Amino acid sequence: MSLRQLLLRLPCYLGASGPRRGPLDTISSVVSWRAQSSRSPAHWNQVVSDAEKIVGYPTSFMSLRCLLSDELSNIAMQVRKLVGTQHPLLTTARGLVHDSQNNLQLRGLVVLLISKAAGPSSVNASCQSYDMVSGIYSCQRSLAEITELIHTALLVHRGIVNLDELQSSDGPLKDMQFGNKIAILSGDFLLANACNGLALLQNTKVVELLASALMDLVQGVYHENSTSAKENHITDDIGILTWKKQTFLSHGALLAKSCQAAMELAKHDAEVQDMAFQYGKHMAMSHKINSDLQPFIKEKTSDSLTFNLNSAPVVLHQEFLGRDLWIKQIREAQRKGRLDYAKLRETINAGKGVTSAIDLCRYHGNKALEALESFPPSEARTALENIVFAVTRFS
Repeated sequence: MSLRQLLLRLPCYLGASGPRRGPLDTISSVVSWRAQSSRSPAHWNQVVSDAEKIVGYPTSFMSLRCLLSDELSNIAMQVRKLVGTQHPLLTTARGLVHDSQNNLQLRGLVVLLISKAAGPSSVNASCQSYDMVSGIYSCQRSLAEITELIHTALLVHRGIVNLDELQSSDGPLKDMQFGNKIAILSGDFLLANACNGLALLQNTKVVELLASALMDLVQGVYHENSTSAKENHITDDIGILTWKKQTFLSHGALLAKSCQAAMELAKHDAEVQDMAFQYGKHMAMSHKINSDLQPFIKEKTSDSLTFNLNSAPVVLHQEFLGRDLWIKQIREAQRKGRLDYAKLRETINAGKGVTSAIDLCRYHGNKALEALESFPPSEARTALENIVFAVTRFS
């Protein structure tokens, strides 16, 4: 039973479910791409469901040992006090409970799949005595849980509110202060559990890999926060190469290095570890670009729906257009000091940014598939390929 199912009792505490993410669709390509098998499931939920059957049980974003602890039960009770406020932590908690599109468990699932796809090392028999269930070592399952703990902790910490930028419409200051305290403590609790789990693996290289991934995450989030939208600086003058470097830090490093660590636990050589790293890297980049594209490709999009002005389609649009013309378009889309996202979305869709982002999404998907060629054919490898197909299709 997955953690999400065990948490289904929480909606009565957390209130109505927040907005849900749509399924990951796929894109047409103008770059080199492999033909997709007609048997490959296109629906994201079906892809995840099929993959979960291969790894042996439904994956979750947190270990049951962590879930059933007294500390986490106390945190849940404290989060309940935020019901009725506008603190972002409440939205994060709802998203964890109502993850109907299975987006949050993706990282742990990929770690398990690539572990099974690689299998035991053919040149090092020292790990043959490890416990193995459904073709996956127990230490690799622990790694998948650790990866999800770190990712969930980051989501919780992202919910911390800058009290200096509060407006009257955000609600009472005391609610925001209390919510920040819970976000910091609960995120730190999850990270502490992840560190404890890493220590129990007793593998120095794996600890170094995950520690460097955590450092990358912090650095990536720092870049995002330092360039966040402000009244007088609402978009960055960065090219797509800089965007890719920053996005790898904040969204790709954890999955890439977790995949590499899974190979290290099974004593695979450096070449196999690198291929696992490459799959995790390009898969995460493709997934992020897909997410950035959603506001621009959905058939039914609310006029009030906002989007990140430093997302892939916008960065590419600015790169094609030039900085001066881009700033002019932003000013033309402003009304009474507020940005009209519907008008700006139409302007961006009329340019080359969206189609170029689609090509970039498919490029990274193609690179992920190339990395998988070093693994022997198997159900797990097919599931990893289907995840790429689902992330890179928009038909």
